[in-house]
Amino acid sequence: MEAVPLNAYLVLSAFLFTMGAIGVVVKRNPIVMFMCIELMLNAANLAFVAFARYQTDLLAQVSGHIFVLFVFGVAAAEVAVGLGIIVVIFRLRESIDVDEVSLLRG
Repeated sequence: MEAVPLNAYLVLSAFLFTMGAIGVVVKRNPIVMFMCIELMLNAANLAFVAFARYQTDLLAQVSGHIFVLFVFGVAAAEVAVGLGIIVVIFRLRESIDVDEVSLLRG
């Protein structure tokens, strides 16, 4: 059984990251934008794990997985804060349109 080469993981990671970036730029719904940001973070996680798998040093292998754990923590905090902001905006404006958020500037 032949192992999957590192290039395949990196191409998939780049594809997922690109799709997430396009989704953030194109979509106007903030929930979809958060999902696209999560897709971008997971693409970075895939690259971290792929690089860690192909390292020979044990410390380098573990460091890739530690980075993934930190990204998971950042993603969880981003979702909690972001969804909280979306709920407050919906209560104030009765809409979650991204273009109306610019009206909240003081």
